[in-house]
Amino acid sequence: MRAGQLVVATPALLDPHFARTVVLLLQASDEDGAVGVVLNRPTGTSLDDVLPGWSELAASPPAVFSGGPVEPAAAICLGRARSSSSATPSGQARAAYAALDGIPGGAVGTVDLEAAPGDIAATIAQVRIFAGYAGWTSGQLEAEVAEGAWWVLESLPADAFDHGPEQLWQRVLRRQGPPVAFAATYPEDPTLN
Repeated sequence: MRAGQLVVATPALLDPHFARTVVLLLQASDEDGAVGVVLNRPTGTSLDDVLPGWSELAASPPAVFSGGPVEPAAAICLGRARSSSSATPSGQARAAYAALDGIPGGAVGTVDLEAAPGDIAATIAQVRIFAGYAGWTSGQLEAEVAEGAWWVLESLPADAFDHGPEQLWQRVLRRQGPPVAFAATYPEDPTLN
């Protein structure tokens, strides 16, 4: 596994923190484990209520997302570069943006929330803010993948900024083709069938 990939919950993963989640890996190493953010759990909290000024750059819906159960008071910001030609920001924006390896052209990266939104607006098209993150110790995520709890899949730059995050799990699975795509129609509660 590597930064920039998705770990997508299989229907077998029933933990309420991660059931039907799509997690973008921000870091993955044998020594340090893995860190990611859940891309498909918007909260009811408006971004403007928490970080005024950032909502102008926010992808729709302009809400804070629940990034995972670890350190829920911590904020992580992802940014999408305006185009492949400007994927590497310049000037003040360069210090505030760190592209994720594994996503084509440096199109998605982390953004320092200490920067002023106006300073990065010329090079960052969209942002999404996450409260908390998902974290695994060394070998833990690999063990969960081996047990069948997660699929490791390639991401697209648009995944982190999807306008319909509640359906992202199904969309990511459908684009994989059979047999993984079949899981997109798996009922939330199979006992009701």
